[in-house]
Amino acid sequence: MQLDLSELSQLAPIFRELFKGYHVSRRDPELYAQLSNFQDQYRTLFKALGFELVCDTRGFYYFVPDMAAAAVNKTAQRLALFTFILVEHLADQGRDPIAVLDGGSLGREELPSLLEKYRDLFIQAEVQTVEELEEKIMRRMTQLGFAGEENGVYRFLPPMHRFLDVCLSVQQDRDLAASVHSVLPLPAPVLIDEAAEAKFLETDDPLDLTEFDEESEEDALARAIAEEQESDA
Repeated sequence: MQLDLSELSQLAPIFRELFKGYHVSRRDPELYAQLSNFQDQYRTLFKALGFELVCDTRGFYYFVPDMAAAAVNKTAQRLALFTFILVEHLADQGRDPIAVLDGGSLGREELPSLLEKYRDLFIQAEVQTVEELEEKIMRRMTQLGFAGEENGVYRFLPPMHRFLDVCLSVQQDRDLAASVHSVLPLPAPVLIDEAAEAKFLETDDPLDLTEFDEESEEDALARAIAEEQESDA
């Protein structure tokens, strides 16, 4: 495919955001519109760089590296664990977890009680204080495009479906097993061990949020464009 780089007017900011693990959604109107209008061109260019540009039909874009990292990124583990905790917490309160995680919100004032209720699980994620919960989980969620924060309220964005899908898959497996066994205790979610990591990385989408820092984003982008132009010559 011949690439006309003049059409890709948002190339630099799009690459910068996707490169650091951010999820571009409709809350980023200029970047999202550019990706939507020139999806094939961006996919071709980024493939030369070694990244797969994924467009989720629910309205967001993100990068998946061609080769998964050697271990599941700790940030992904923490965000997945937090999603499991939040689903259970909301269900206990009689609130619909899907409704909250699909465009709903969570107030900052709810974090202390959430931390206290699931302290044993948060300790596994090296989160022991409200400050650490905000820094290691909530702040990372906003940085990566899974949520937005305004005036102490965290509003969840469409990319949360990446983690919500995992939760729903586990719930479906649990329901299926429960239909076979009359009693099926569900173990508390834990950070995965080394053996599970290897199996997890075999999936098509390992939720790898590794910040790709072996090569700077500027150098990587310049190299990709040069390679693409050489191939067109």
